[in-house]
Amino acid sequence: MEVLDKTINSYLDVWLGPRDPRVKGWLLLENYTPTFIFSALYLLIVCLGPKYMRNKQPFSCRGILVVYNLGLTLLSLYMFYELVTGVWEGGYNFFCQDTHSGGEADMKIIRVLWWYYFSKLIEFMDTFFFILRKNNHQITVLHVYHHATMLNIWWFVMNWVPCGHSYFGATLNSFIHVLMYSYYGLSAVPAMRPYLWWKKYITQGQLTQFVLTIFQTSCGVVWPCAFPQGWLYFQISYMISLIILFTNFYIQTYNKKASSRRKEYQNGSTATVNGYTNSFSSLENNVKQRKQRKD
Repeated sequence: MEVLDKTINSYLDVWLGPRDPRVKGWLLLENYTPTFIFSALYLLIVCLGPKYMRNKQPFSCRGILVVYNLGLTLLSLYMFYELVTGVWEGGYNFFCQDTHSGGEADMKIIRVLWWYYFSKLIEFMDTFFFILRKNNHQITVLHVYHHATMLNIWWFVMNWVPCGHSYFGATLNSFIHVLMYSYYGLSAVPAMRPYLWWKKYITQGQLTQFVLTIFQTSCGVVWPCAFPQGWLYFQISYMISLIILFTNFYIQTYNKKASSRRKEYQNGSTATVNGYTNSFSSLENNVKQRKQRKD
């Protein structure tokens, strides 16, 4: 393993240049191998987990889901607060911020972004809970792609550009995750589900986040500073891929469902629009059944 780590590290140093010495020796950041292994295990569980659960009863996981989502909500809130205050203390430039001019605030940002990187490992549990509860329809290409790539991307970010212009996307994402994981935590309580109406707006918020991140990242391209340009181009490309996938998810989940409801309403076959349609249909069916029995 040590020989493999040295080989991989030497190749990465040649391709990407010297690493940021401020994170040297930090947990999981010294070598890429652990992050790669975690990601490979994640994909293996995604492939084999549903097959293992096929003939088994789904687990409820209700209690642990509440605790898990509450924990991630609080962690996301902590990261959002620390990133906002760190950016303010360091006087970060919105248009382009390098990685070495924020003073002590840079170290504050680096420490918080390590937690952000580590949270991507914790979030693998999202998928594992889907598997245990046999909610396989939620394990989409978008879901797996997003979870599997984020941990790897942020390993590289933490080793080469762990502060500066890297802060923006993580800050927005932490805020969105406060809303998202609080929603998931509440939805694990059956009595709360009728009052949860903002799932659609969380997806809209995610799409807005990607667009704003592209805009802010593009500012660093147009008005460059000492922040490496290659990272900016990569982030723009990755955000575009997420916009495409999330837009497709939004259309499939919300627009098509709304269109289906409208068609059902026009055909007079839905019971969700109001109570009269269903009552009338039931009455009509009962009358027909009685006539058939008399004959």
